[in-house]
Amino acid sequence: MRKVYRNIAIVTAVFMLVLVAMLGVSYYQMQQVSPLQTEVIETLKELNEGNADNESLQLQIRQLDLISRKAYFVQEGQLKTGIYILLGMALVLIVSLNMYFKESMNLPEKELDPIDEWMTKSRSRKYITWASSIAAVAVLAIVILQNLNFKKSGDVLGGEAEEELLAENAEGDGEASGDVTAADSVQTEETADSVATAEDDGLPIPKITSNAFRGNNSSAMSSAKGIATSWDLKSKKNILWQASVPKHGYNSPVINGRNVFVTGADNAARELYCFDIYTGELKWTVKADKIPGSPSSMPKVNADTGLAASTVATNGQQVCAIFATGDVICADMEGKRLWAKNLGLPDNHYGYASSLLMYGNELIIQYENNSNGKVLALNAANGNQLWSKSVKDKIAWSSPIIATLGGKPALVVMGNPAITAYSLSNGAELWRVECMSGEVGSSPAASNGVVFGASEYAKCIAIDGATGETLWEASDYLPECSSLAATSNLVFCATSYGMVCAYDAKTGAVTKEHDLSTPFYSSPVVADGKVFLFSNSGKAYIFSASDFSLITSFETGEKTFATPAFSDGMMVVRTDKSIYCVKKS
Repeated sequence: MRKVYRNIAIVTAVFMLVLVAMLGVSYYQMQQVSPLQTEVIETLKELNEGNADNESLQLQIRQLDLISRKAYFVQEGQLKTGIYILLGMALVLIVSLNMYFKESMNLPEKELDPIDEWMTKSRSRKYITWASSIAAVAVLAIVILQNLNFKKSGDVLGGEAEEELLAENAEGDGEASGDVTAADSVQTEETADSVATAEDDGLPIPKITSNAFRGNNSSAMSSAKGIATSWDLKSKKNILWQASVPKHGYNSPVINGRNVFVTGADNAARELYCFDIYTGELKWTVKADKIPGSPSSMPKVNADTGLAASTVATNGQQVCAIFATGDVICADMEGKRLWAKNLGLPDNHYGYASSLLMYGNELIIQYENNSNGKVLALNAANGNQLWSKSVKDKIAWSSPIIATLGGKPALVVMGNPAITAYSLSNGAELWRVECMSGEVGSSPAASNGVVFGASEYAKCIAIDGATGETLWEASDYLPECSSLAATSNLVFCATSYGMVCAYDAKTGAVTKEHDLSTPFYSSPVVADGKVFLFSNSGKAYIFSASDFSLITSFETGEKTFATPAFSDGMMVVRTDKSIYCVKKS
């Protein structure tokens, strides 16, 4: 029997050495590449710069990009699997060696001649050698596991910017304006009239607001009524106005009172815009310039992300914006810039894309990059830091939401590998569920105290918001960029490969699915008893919110990647070329 254990140990050790070598090579290769950087894709992108209207070329770029990223994460999964196999083999080796030497170690004591003594010492040396090898392999596995972000680390804050932030934080520590009281609650929509002022034309100030990405609290729900279900940009049917945005951006519109906010950016400037919701007039522009610590040159970003992918947030008194440079600016409702600061250049291979959120006087930022990730809250009035929570999660492009969990409003953040709930008052962690993987670009949703999250290469999951307990999991359809929307009965999901579906909110079963054969980056929003959704090509789909049956669909004629915003009988849509307002004639 000892020979059997010896042979098992020898074979296991040989396989472990081979596996360690293979894992080391694979890890080194993944350190040298990014899922965004392939020669074919880079060449196609260079060609695309001179052929901006070539849809076939753009489709090829997206397909190759998807293949590249899938290959990257397959290799990542194989590396993780290899590590677990290595640890299992180490366990087998330990057991085999223990059984092999067990008989020798239990022999009764006797006098040994020199040869026997030499043999015993030889066995001891072998035992020590094997134990040392096992320890070395275990240490190697642990090191690889702990450093499996496959990205080069670097400081998020530069020297000058960090000193400025620390100084401002020290000044703001004792300010009463930064306190969050128990009276704070999840934002309601009918708050615009308390802060907006009347216009000279006598038009009413809309009461229903959409203060962040996907609406108030980023909930993907709106109480707006009377939204048109058909319109035409060419004939202007049910189009109140259409305007151009000075600079390009993929962020979504935000509405408060008569103000419609979006941002735009290029290599020359980053800007915050305010349009009138009734006329489409550009009321004012605020520039993100002359900010200490801001980079002198623009970071390299993916064409599908750009420099202005993050949606702004407002509380009706201030409106704040963030750009791919790490620059944050804040203005009042009249367009006066109140403050600006740089959070450090984001270490991000696609470009920073997480949207902002406001809770009373708090400006909440999910700043999860390749290094030094954090979730923080700034004082919206002056930019001073209220709290900051360091996170060890990998880079993510998801945006935070505010949800009522256990009867109290809480912050919910989704990344890789976890969905985490935080206290809004101080950033304390309430619960954490590790369930995500890959490149998390979709944002969570919540309804009736349940949090829902989903991402490609992971799963769709429902979590009890009061306890953090997992209620159900599903993997039928998973989004890449589009975020979930949820009612008390259904969870709506749109994918980048053309499938859309409704999950049962209580069981996770798919209740309805549609193969629409077109990709979706825009997120579904529930309003007026319907689900509004735009495909990348600009085709509008309107579903029943009760059973997800398709009510109507039609082409708008303009590519649409942003998510619409809703107000009193109106819907504001940002396209790749313009911004327009839909209203029944």
